[in-house]
Order: sequence, then structure tokens, then C-alpha cells
Amino acid sequence: MRPSWIRRVLVGVTLSSVLGAYALAQSASEEAKRKVKTKVAPSYPQLARRMNVTGRVKIEVIITPDGRVKSTRALGGHPLLVQACLDALKEWKFVAAPEETTQVVEFEFSGIN
Repeated sequence: MRPSWIRRVLVGVTLSSVLGAYALAQSASEEAKRKVKTKVAPSYPQLARRMNVTGRVKIEVIITPDGRVKSTRALGGHPLLVQACLDALKEWKFVAAPEETTQVVEFEFSGIN
């Protein structure tokens, strides 16, 4: 008997376990997202507009159990756009939940904002 079939079985089992765990984590993160009750849109900074700066901004937001924004942290985006997003997010209100949650919010800036 060659041990290669054992290796194939072990690789298959390991791969299916990893993919199953990934799918479970994906669905759990989707379920953990809090709904927004009130949103404030970020203003397109004049300097960014004049320079034709566009793109996405990603912000990590920590939400208190009562739905207020506790803190924000920029994960990516043009520096001219980030501050507008941070300021807007501080005004958002989320649906209440039993515990504090963290999620990522994305903003898109195009030349027509």
C-alpha cells in the first residue's frame, strides 16, 4: 500500500474543514452587522473635489450596546476623504444590541458626489 492515498484523504478532510470554517465565519460576520437607524452622509471635501480625488474609504467602527458610535479607525482611503467619513460616522445611530460590536463601513467617493 502506498501512503499517498492517506495523504490525499487527509488533505481533503483538512481542506473541507478549513472551507467550512471560513463559510461559517462569513455567515457569522454577516449576521453580526448592526442595522443603521440614522445615517449622515460624509461631505465631499472641496479640496478633494477640486483635485478630482475619488475612491473608497474603509472605516472600522465600534458601536455601543445602545447604538452609539464609541470609536472609529480608518482602515484605508485617501487622506483627503478619510476625515469627512470619520466626522459623518460619529453622527450615525445603530439599532440596539446586547453587546458592543465592531464592523467595517465603506464609503464611495466619485466625481459626482
